[in-house]
Amino acid sequence: MTAGTMDRQQRSEGRVAKAIEEQTAKLPSDTFLWVAIGSMATSATLQLMGNKQASVFVGQWAPTLLILGLYNKLVKQLGSDRTENAV
Repeated sequence: MTAGTMDRQQRSEGRVAKAIEEQTAKLPSDTFLWVAIGSMATSATLQLMGNKQASVFVGQWAPTLLILGLYNKLVKQLGSDRTENAV
């Protein structure tokens, strides 16, 4: 075994991460974008209705959803353990 092979095996994903990636890979990447836009629209509506606390709470979902969408896209394109499977 080469040093590179051992290094990759030490950094491979765990069972939980692999299971999550398998499930989220089934979702289209733009799902996260549309849900984030929906949370921004809901936040704006709540703000206009005078419910400022709920507006801020819902508005803070958008960045998290966009990051999850980015992660989903990266996993689909690159795979978390693609290099390990190639060895």
